Amino acid sequence: MTAPSTQDLWISTFLEAQAAELGAATNTLLAYGRDLKDFSDWLVRRKFGFTEADREQIEGYLIDCDAQGLSRATRARRLSAIKQLYRFAFEEGWRDGNPAIQIKGPGRPKRLPKTLDVPEVDRLLAAARRTGRSNADKIRNTCLMELLYATGMRVTELVSLPVSSARGDPRMLLVLGKGGKERMVPLSPPAREALTEWLKARDAAEEQAVAKGGQASRFLFPSRGKSGHLTRHRFFLLVKELAVEGGVSSEKVTPHTLRHAFATHLLANGADLRSIQTLLGHADVATTEIYTHVLDERLTELVLEHHPLAKDDTSDQG
Repeated sequence: MTAPSTQDLWISTFLEAQAAELGAATNTLLAYGRDLKDFSDWLVRRKFGFTEADREQIEGYLIDCDAQGLSRATRARRLSAIKQLYRFAFEEGWRDGNPAIQIKGPGRPKRLPKTLDVPEVDRLLAAARRTGRSNADKIRNTCLMELLYATGMRVTELVSLPVSSARGDPRMLLVLGKGGKERMVPLSPPAREALTEWLKARDAAEEQAVAKGGQASRFLFPSRGKSGHLTRHRFFLLVKELAVEGGVSSEKVTPHTLRHAFATHLLANGADLRSIQTLLGHADVATTEIYTHVLDERLTELVLEHHPLAKDDTSDQG
């Protein structure tokens, strides 16, 4: 059996630390591993290793990635992985410095998130009320959609909600977000009503399952699958079904689109950016600032509608 190379040991130790110390998700770790292996192979072909590589080699690798036609987002992600690896190596004493620290990435183009207007959201919510194999399914689907639109939760946060957080007709839900950070999100009256209805149906189904020898679920949206709760993938498919049923373009609708709709509709109705940042669970307000395009649209609309110079007034002509 071939002993692992120094390169492989660096990568595996780094990934183990990311998993243990930061609780990095599996998909994140896999992406880091692929990116760092690609960089490692590139260095080896040029007779370098992680220990010897300097800023010139790292920049050369990024230029090569650009020449291959890789997107700016991919190149930015690869540089981020390299920077984190070398920061870890410096902290572990494997190297005296971090050769990547001053390299600036290509940046990512700011793309406006796809969103939905209020009538489209209304059609999705109406579709949820009439879509499902059973009445319990319809009640669950309504609760899922009302909660998502009322709170702007991430899909993972929604499907993995513990049932304990929903007991007692709460005005607020405690949500466990990225990095284990908790935040409180308020519930709208329709969301609270949908939640109350779903709890009745859910508890009745759980009682039957336990009577047949099953175990009670700790999740608000239980499933008999491995995770114990409704999966992201199943919810993604459900949202697509509701889009078709509600007459909304399925290409436009994803669970994340409803998160964007939550933010843009709040902002359009006068909520401040800091409040929306808190509700969405963004660590940095810069992430939330992408929604300010809504304000730009409103200002343009106001000027075109009300400013006297914007009106095509021909009453005093000829």
